[in-house]
Amino acid sequence: MTVVPPSGANLRGAVDLSSLVNRPPATGAANPAPGAAPAGTTAGTVPVPSLVLEGTDTNFAELLELSKFVPVIVDLWAAWSEQATQLTPVMENLIREYGGRFVLATVDIDTNPQLAQAFQATSVPTLAAVINGQPVQLFDGVLPLVQIREVLERVLELAAQHGVTGVADAAAEAAEGEPAEPVEPELPPHHREAYDAIDRGDYATAIDIYKLALARDPRDTMATAGLAQVSLLARLQGKTIAEVRSAAADDPSDLDAQLLVADLDLSGGHIEDAFDRLLGLFGAQDAAGKNVIRQRMLELFEVVGTDDPRVPPARKRLTALLY
Repeated sequence: MTVVPPSGANLRGAVDLSSLVNRPPATGAANPAPGAAPAGTTAGTVPVPSLVLEGTDTNFAELLELSKFVPVIVDLWAAWSEQATQLTPVMENLIREYGGRFVLATVDIDTNPQLAQAFQATSVPTLAAVINGQPVQLFDGVLPLVQIREVLERVLELAAQHGVTGVADAAAEAAEGEPAEPVEPELPPHHREAYDAIDRGDYATAIDIYKLALARDPRDTMATAGLAQVSLLARLQGKTIAEVRSAAADDPSDLDAQLLVADLDLSGGHIEDAFDRLLGLFGAQDAAGKNVIRQRMLELFEVVGTDDPRVPPARKRLTALLY
């Protein structure tokens, strides 16, 4: 998984989009001077036809121009990928939740090969951002919702560092009856507190809140799933992909190191790889080790979602190993 670079990171050099930057806009499209705000821009707002746009090999120069004012999230997808078709509606809803602080560009890699090559989309879904005309690779595969939110928050921080703080105004979209921002159900207070802690990166506090919620009501399925998700984020916090994989390769008998690689695989969307890794370790463990793996598997089932089709087969394999 490729993630957003840390604060202060250089935006240049991630992907070569020069061929797209230099291409003239599509016929009939506005062609503002470099650095000039699009027509109708006022007081930090940028008029757009929609917060969700289709990105193509032909029109991407215009989206690069837009990225000088509002961060553009690029969702590279394909109709043949189940994960990609599931992630795109999730991204559309998230983008609208932010009320214009992002614009989403969906790119079908099958019909836009130049963009697929420019963003190095060797698999789908692949998510990237463009800030002030410069690309930043975000992640590939599917992440838990709370982790996608965290990535978007980091994109906003990076955009602010580069002076990209505009707000997209999709008034026309709202006028046509498409809500600019979906109405979410009111969360119970403890869930809101946990979400706020996650947004701050304070995973320890979020874990404590979810544990308290479960102590009060063990049937709180939202708290169970939330605890599993934030626990995974806490385990990976501050660690790099290289060090996690290196530690596991250096000592295959280190159960904690292998568990962390499974966390990493799952967070990058490689769900079956994570399950296979843990189930493959099971037979060599003593009773305590087997119980640790069992608990981690149950936790990862919650992260993925117990209704995910990949969970029942893994659960069946785990049951067979236990009994």
